[in-house]
Amino acid sequence: MEVRSIWTSTDLCGYLDFPYAAQVFTIRREVTQMVSQKSRSETVQGLSSLPAARATPAGLLELSRGHWTIENRLHWVRDVTFDEDRSRVRTGAGAQVMASLRNLAISLLRLAGARYIAPALRRCARSDPQTLRLIGLRL
Repeated sequence: MEVRSIWTSTDLCGYLDFPYAAQVFTIRREVTQMVSQKSRSETVQGLSSLPAARATPAGLLELSRGHWTIENRLHWVRDVTFDEDRSRVRTGAGAQVMASLRNLAISLLRLAGARYIAPALRRCARSDPQTLRLIGLRL
């Protein structure tokens, strides 16, 4: 279980050496493991270029929580499922092309409704006729 608290302020922005800083915030996270009942707390500070009128405290909490969505839904899948870090393709545009192909595969599977990429890839590897439908081919 996780409880998050946030404090925001615009008072410090004139003192910061960050261009476009519109507000600062502190987020405190208190996490309790349900099984072991162990708890931990974490406090982080941040700043935003969004003014308080456009980014309320609740909005900043949502942005903070959603920040890891790309890491969890794309980069982690590329790192773990595709084992991208051990790729031997490093010369020319090869690495960028392979990353684009991996992103394309992930996007096609997500658009097709796959929640978990690894099992979806295994299904495609079995020459399932549905695999060709992902790219618009019908048998």
